[in-house]
Amino acid sequence: MKYCGREFTDAELAGIRQLLAEDPMMTRWALSRLVCETLGWRKPDGGLKDMSCRVALLRMQDDGLVLLPPPRRKNGNGKRHVHRTQQADPQPPLSTPVDEFVDLRLELVADKRDSLLWNEYIDRYHYLGYQPLPGAQLRYFAHAEGRILALLGFGAAAWKTAPRDTFIGWTREKRASRLHLVVNNARFLVLPWVTSKNLASKLLGLAARRLPADWHLRYGYRPVILETFIEKQRFSGTCYKAANWLCLGDTQGRGKLDSDRLHALPIKSVWVYPLSHRFRASLTG
Repeated sequence: MKYCGREFTDAELAGIRQLLAEDPMMTRWALSRLVCETLGWRKPDGGLKDMSCRVALLRMQDDGLVLLPPPRRKNGNGKRHVHRTQQADPQPPLSTPVDEFVDLRLELVADKRDSLLWNEYIDRYHYLGYQPLPGAQLRYFAHAEGRILALLGFGAAAWKTAPRDTFIGWTREKRASRLHLVVNNARFLVLPWVTSKNLASKLLGLAARRLPADWHLRYGYRPVILETFIEKQRFSGTCYKAANWLCLGDTQGRGKLDSDRLHALPIKSVWVYPLSHRFRASLTG
């Protein structure tokens, strides 16, 4: 059985059931860490992949393979409640040309206060709303003239998508071992009262230059390519094209669990931005 990009043998599933039988009241958090330690399931920086493990355990339970202890909190596995504050209320219009900003910069979300504010902006003004970013991640505020202009979020790459995998030249085995070197631009929001021409492409360029070093500092390795998915019925990808991203084609409109090929999701265009001239060698070895 395969969950969250990892194949689990019958013996490993039996071992997980044994851990549950030995301590039926173990918390899900403790169980996920214990499973990771037992199976040696770790991130490239050596840390436990306990978040991926928690998702895998929930899907195993959905498939009837294990029975997890009840969650300690009613909303422990659901979407977090996003508070509303005056700090994220709409601001006066700003239309300064991007070349006239003397202090345009990206700032990392570094503490809980920043994190809550980032979540609130995304929930209030992004059409997809707020959802926790999967896996390893970095989030940024774009600042200028003492104001927040935009927000960017980067997280784990899609498990598979044909246009990207063909472009890289990936086999299934290479993708499984090197997917962490791809980072997904999961959220990009220019706040609705900001209408500075070319700001979006400028910020994408700043992010591409800064992210590899920030990612290395936090996770111990440098990604080699960025990806994003743009809903075609809503957007044309103009700012990504202006920032020299490459459009590789379209998705099939299927989610991860669309085994019946119902094409229930919107079609999205697939875009990538190589961070290294040797990205293909790094991804295929």
